Amino acid sequence: MADINRDDNEIELAGPPRFHYGERVVSRTVVRNDGTYSGKDIGEVLVQRGEIGYVVNINSFLQQFYIYAVDFVDSGCRVGMRAKELCTLDKLPEEVLQQLGAKAAALGDLGLAPAKTEEV
Repeated sequence: MADINRDDNEIELAGPPRFHYGERVVSRTVVRNDGTYSGKDIGEVLVQRGEIGYVVNINSFLQQFYIYAVDFVDSGCRVGMRAKELCTLDKLPEEVLQQLGAKAAALGDLGLAPAKTEEV
């Protein structure tokens, strides 16, 4: 256990979690199996960068970091990720939305199931 690298000096647990249950998030990184994901080979890609998922659980690690269990619908994987590996789609700051302009409206539909149409 001595080789665990605590890459941040701050203790995230001192403040509230950055994300909440049910929040839509996007992966900022590619996630590969480190051997802890059953049924997949070590090194196999579990989640692609830019893939959209939902926070389904919040835990802690090393009494320092929040770990968010994220269910990625497209890949069918549920993985634990740190806040720095995720970006919210539901609570973007106002200045970001202004920079996106008209494209910001499209964010509302990302990761949501298509609307059901009635068959005649």
